[in-house]
Amino acid sequence: MKKVTVAIVVIVLCVVTLLCLTGRQSGIPAEPDYTDSTQWYVRHRQAGADLFYIVSTETADYTLPDGQLCHWADTYSDSLRQPLQREMHGVDRLLSGDLNFFAPYYRQCSLETFQSDSLVAERLPMAARDVGRAFSHYIKHLNGGRPFILAGFSQGAFIVLELLREMDDETFSRLIAAYVIGIPVPKAEPHILPAQRDDDTGVTICYNSVRDTSCAMPGWEHSGIAINPVNWATDATPATLITTPSPRHTAQTQKPDTMTVHLDTATGLLIVRGYTATDYILPLIGIEGNYHSREIWLYREQLRQNMALRASRKLAGKTP
Repeated sequence: MKKVTVAIVVIVLCVVTLLCLTGRQSGIPAEPDYTDSTQWYVRHRQAGADLFYIVSTETADYTLPDGQLCHWADTYSDSLRQPLQREMHGVDRLLSGDLNFFAPYYRQCSLETFQSDSLVAERLPMAARDVGRAFSHYIKHLNGGRPFILAGFSQGAFIVLELLREMDDETFSRLIAAYVIGIPVPKAEPHILPAQRDDDTGVTICYNSVRDTSCAMPGWEHSGIAINPVNWATDATPATLITTPSPRHTAQTQKPDTMTVHLDTATGLLIVRGYTATDYILPLIGIEGNYHSREIWLYREQLRQNMALRASRKLAGKTP
């Protein structure tokens, strides 16, 4: 009888250990293995510089087979990877130009997380740790010593800030620029230096687009770092932007908007006038007049050209 009891205990312990290792006991997906090429989206163009991109929030809460609610993407699930892959492909197509493109799949937290600061504080760190491990693997095994751009949108932008804070000086010396898109940056820090023009390097580019200052998301009403991505001015000088307003329709079925874009220097918000689309509001957390979902689309031409300009300056060995 004792032998049977011991055997049962051993089996139970093995099951519990397996559940803990897989993360299923707590509703946490398995940790991505960044030595596995399936955990990356890569387009190597044999260029002299890279774009390392961190995707925005493409995941909603979902129910696991055991009935638990999961708040993080499972990077080994095809259905949950597909939205991340679509964004990776779209951003590569819009922004990379001739740059090599690297984007890791990671256990990003769900959109529902961003309804509460406490939930963000609880759930975002695991997503940031995944990308931190991915970035370390990229630097050691994939980058080959090349200069690189860091870019992230929304949730990805928060993680870019964490990468900058944790980056060693040698790695930072190869940074072309960091594009922290769609979130406020409270202040400059040792590796978070505000861009001053269109071609300085080792700097951080940040902007948040709204119809007027009353349309900022709660807690995002002010940014200590900001630049206008149309004319690359840090003052209130206005710029004209002409482009199709919506990525959800073909260019042939929509008329381009002619917009005026300027920085509100008191808040660091980017004021956009003349935008006509009505399909831009995010579910759950979106606000009418807040153009968060279009932060890459509206300025895609300017961002692609600017990344190429800053990369060429870095490759030419020019200082900031």
